[in-house]
This record gives sequence, structure tokens and C-alpha cells, in this order.
Amino acid sequence: MTEQYKKNNRTIIIIFSMSIIPFAIAMYLSSNASWMGGGTNNGQLITPIVTTEFTDFVGFDEFSVENMKEIRGHWVLVNVIPNNDCNELCQQAIHKTKQLRLMMNKDLTRIRRLVLVMAKVDTDLAKQWWKDDARLLRSMPKLALLEKLKKIRNEDIPEGMLFLMDPLGNFMMQYEAGFDPYKVKRDLKKLLRISQVG
Repeated sequence: MTEQYKKNNRTIIIIFSMSIIPFAIAMYLSSNASWMGGGTNNGQLITPIVTTEFTDFVGFDEFSVENMKEIRGHWVLVNVIPNNDCNELCQQAIHKTKQLRLMMNKDLTRIRRLVLVMAKVDTDLAKQWWKDDARLLRSMPKLALLEKLKKIRNEDIPEGMLFLMDPLGNFMMQYEAGFDPYKVKRDLKKLLRISQVG
């Protein structure tokens, strides 16, 4: 009788353990996601996501003022010009996003491109940076947006940096200067495939 009682207790403990241990492991992994690694994205995920207001983007020139509404409801590739000059690395990054958008084929209409000019810049000088890029939106950030971007990096934003903004205005991914447009394309394809918006 006692032996049977012990056997039953062991069985109950084993069954209880089998149901609790997986939940405990799942809870641990969800609270320590960085420990797992193995992410398939090429860019760096911005956590927590930085939410912006579309009014934080102020048109840099007449074309951009008239067309800034285009960023609403679209995925936006955001090039950043942090200084009052766009050096070669910066100009290459802008060109890469132009090529990247063309590489997206049928998803091209779901994507917009924007350059964020963060310093005071002479308008005539700036025209040289995007002279062959008529559809590129140019914006200056409001102070609130400037502060949010600085929090993402915890340092100065380097030339040639790329951010990805979702259709709701959330900055969600970042790519370091010298980024590979094919890797950005892979990330973007995945996001567009699962996205319910934009």
C-alpha cells in the first residue's frame, strides 16, 4: 500500500513538472530575448520602438512641403545627414536607398524615401546632394524628433546611417554607415510580407 502511494506521488510530481517546466522556460526566454540570439534580421532592431508624429517632419524645400504627406501609411527609408555637409559616404547611402527601392519590384509603391537634414544647410549646396533624385523627400526634424533619434544612438549619428520607419511612424530598425542594400532588402521583404499596414 505504501509503495503504491509513493508511486502515485512520483507520477503526480512528474506530470506536474512536465506541465510547469516548459512554461517556466518560455517565461525566462521571453524576458531575456537577447540571450537567445539567432535573429534573422540584418539590421539592428530598435528596442523599444521609437514612435514619432508625422508633424515632426518639416519639409526642407517646396517639393517636400507639398509631398510630405506621402510618408503616412508607407514604409520609409530614412537617410540621415547629421552635419552641414553630405560627404561621399552620405551620398552613397542616399544612392543605395534609391537603388534599394527600385529593387523592391512590385512592393516599390509601399515604400518612400526621405532624407533627414539635421543641421542648418545652405539650400543651393543641398540641391547638389540630390540633383538627380527628383522624388526624394527632404525633411528637417522638429526638436522632439531630434531628441528621440539621439536617444536611439546614445551618441552622435554618423554619416551614411539608415533608419527604417514603419507606416505608423515608428522607427524600428537601424543600419550602420556602409550598409549593404541587399541585406536591407531581405529585411524589408520579410516585413512587407507580414505587414498588415502600408
